[in-house]
Amino acid sequence: MKSKVMKLEEAIGLIKDGDSIATAMANNAGNAEYLIKGLEDRFLSTNSPKGLTKYSGCGTPSDARLIHPGLLKKYVGAHPGPCIPIMKLIDSNSIEAYGLPQGVMQHMYRCTASKMPGLLTKTGMGTYVDPRQEGGRLNDAAKDSVCRIMQIDGEDWLFYKSFSIDVALIRATTADEYGNATFEEEINVMEAYTIAAAAKSCGGKVIVQTKNLVAGGTLNAKNVAIPAEVVDAVVVVEEPELYHQQTLTTYYDPHFSGELKAPQGAIAQSPEALDVPEIISRRAVYELFEGAIVNVGLGVGVGVGSIAAVENMADRLTFTIETGVFGGTPAPKSNFGAATNATCYLDHPAMFDFYNGGNLDITFLGVAEVGADGSVNVSRFGDIKAGRAQGGFIDITTTAKKIVFCSTFKSMGMKVEVANGKIRIIQEGKEPKFIEKVDQVTFNGEIAAAKGQEVVYVTERCVFKLTKDGLMLTEIAPGVDMEKDVLDQMGFRPIISEDLRVMDERIFVPGRMGCFD
Repeated sequence: MKSKVMKLEEAIGLIKDGDSIATAMANNAGNAEYLIKGLEDRFLSTNSPKGLTKYSGCGTPSDARLIHPGLLKKYVGAHPGPCIPIMKLIDSNSIEAYGLPQGVMQHMYRCTASKMPGLLTKTGMGTYVDPRQEGGRLNDAAKDSVCRIMQIDGEDWLFYKSFSIDVALIRATTADEYGNATFEEEINVMEAYTIAAAAKSCGGKVIVQTKNLVAGGTLNAKNVAIPAEVVDAVVVVEEPELYHQQTLTTYYDPHFSGELKAPQGAIAQSPEALDVPEIISRRAVYELFEGAIVNVGLGVGVGVGSIAAVENMADRLTFTIETGVFGGTPAPKSNFGAATNATCYLDHPAMFDFYNGGNLDITFLGVAEVGADGSVNVSRFGDIKAGRAQGGFIDITTTAKKIVFCSTFKSMGMKVEVANGKIRIIQEGKEPKFIEKVDQVTFNGEIAAAKGQEVVYVTERCVFKLTKDGLMLTEIAPGVDMEKDVLDQMGFRPIISEDLRVMDERIFVPGRMGCFD
């Protein structure tokens, strides 16, 4: 077999004007930044390739390298939030932009790879992706809807049409000179093979960035995640410390890639002082139960994993991350997407097979706004219109048995004091989060209530539950005045539970709570 090893400039030369490129990245996981940098350098020196369409199953800051005028024509992604320059490009209508649920994108890659016409699903129904609302358009430059309604046996479904991919950009840890690639130091395998197969199905090219290069045919076949037969070019990264990091803040940690196991004591560390996110996560932990299969999303609730470890619950349930990680303890926000002591690494599309099948017991997710009907907005707020924090939010909330939304009660400038098992609001936030009607629907409360999903909204000062009649206030934090600190700060009047109770004081005292002893 012929060697496919190329210099960066030669490999990037395979990308033509008007091509559609796909990447398998989430924050820095799978980020082929060396290839993206090469693409940027070529455009700045030659004004080519231009007019590209970028498909991104999850967001990455390195997309900022693609914002030069004329380089991008269109952006289709689930989570542009990690890249503020891309969001500004979208908000200014400089490019055509669409937002799709993360799992939908993963399965659409499969449809493309299999030459199927598209994806039929309930995911996105009743949200801004629904063509009866905004059709997934992220700006005025976007004219089409990402899906259409189809009826089967009198029931409404959403049909997402397959897209074409010309180039797949992939990051591996090790590749041989023929193009076989392994992922031993990556925090997950992402959708690397799926976008490679999709590109080949469309007659396109697959370029692999690798840290290590070995002789052809010497890799253990069982470890090969990308076969040589779908690869067109292999590029060895220079300066991997800059362009081949595991996460945004970690170059390489063998505990994230499953090569080493950390002792439990190194993970389970309780803070000496409590801040608002910590309080929210500590209350949210009370929603866990032994044997639960759990998802933790990006947001305030990301701390649930480490608190569960402190409370000796980590080994009594299973945490998952939508990019494909099973087991272990999810890493904090700066390393989001990784887990310490994971037990299994699926690919990205396979994880959404698992979620879509209704196997997720609980998910912990953040919010930007909550409406009187329980609907949640995480995709449009303030001056940012670009589907900032959607990711797998729509997919996960469509099928999870229980949803725990974790959020500060208000935003912008809120100050609190936590002492003696109580919380005191010193300064109110300027922006309310609980309002009459959300600016954009990313989670439809009415549909969830009709389906009988269990939905809980946890804040630092109170807790709500979703009912068929709207939000019900069920708990108040010790030290909080219900009228002054809660009801007067909301844009609507919630139902007050007849069994309204005080949140457990242990939540507001530093150290282990012992809530599962």
